Amino acid sequence: MTPRDASDSPRDRWSDLGRPPLSSTALRRGLVRADGLWRQVDVVQRTGSTNSDLVARAAAGEAGEGAVLVAEEQTAARGRLDRQWTAPARSGLFFSVLLNPADVPVTCWGWLPLLTGVAVATGLSRAAGVDTALKWPNDLLVTVGDEERKAGGILAERAGNDGIVVGVGINVTLRADELPVPRAGSLALAGAVSTDRDPLLRSVLRSLEDWYGRWRAAGGDPAASGLQETYAAGCATLGRMVRAELPGDRSLVGEAVAVDGEGRLVLATEAGVQEPVGAGDIVHLRPA
Repeated sequence: MTPRDASDSPRDRWSDLGRPPLSSTALRRGLVRADGLWRQVDVVQRTGSTNSDLVARAAAGEAGEGAVLVAEEQTAARGRLDRQWTAPARSGLFFSVLLNPADVPVTCWGWLPLLTGVAVATGLSRAAGVDTALKWPNDLLVTVGDEERKAGGILAERAGNDGIVVGVGINVTLRADELPVPRAGSLALAGAVSTDRDPLLRSVLRSLEDWYGRWRAAGGDPAASGLQETYAAGCATLGRMVRAELPGDRSLVGEAVAVDGEGRLVLATEAGVQEPVGAGDIVHLRPA
């Protein structure tokens, strides 16, 4: 059964006038084009996880490439390493997209979360007027006061053999008293000139369409598409000392010196070697 559209419940929609609802009709009108990537845009009032829902829709043949699923509230959202993501209803942008890069080698698909990060940062810079940075591999950072804080995250999951569902969560109007952890942030707390979620979402999705098109046209080559250079330019992790917490309870400390052609973070360790990290949790270490 298809979840009920958010616009079908007037009482719920206008319960917080500072956080107006999104309209699937308006979003479709602005984003769906015959020659464009986005084919289907749905807004639901509440769901567990847009990623899980879109993976299920793809498996049932109810969604194809270019499907966008937006939730006003998620009750079981997940970040990397199965961390929980919680936020008040309509306080952010919580959405997933279904992509099918069949003409790109699977070995290049690991760039999709990084590509999405570049697209999100670019789209928000244009529409919200706030400086953002990327923490490898999938976090969006903003500056609140003089402190670097996480305002968003990205999670990519396989959908069958040919598809990838990429989920994005962005804190937009989250107030200081609503922060789930002290180190969290939001566009509003970072001084965004606009927190209207409709133009923000449109800008992000148009940016994602642009970068995805460039990457596919280059056969998934991150250098030829300009993706690798652009990601490195906006990555707050590069040039810093970090600790990589790796699978198997291992950790590695070093300076993050590059993102290689496979999207891995390269660390220069005290032992004088450069080690690529493809999976794990990265902790930015404060200067001594």
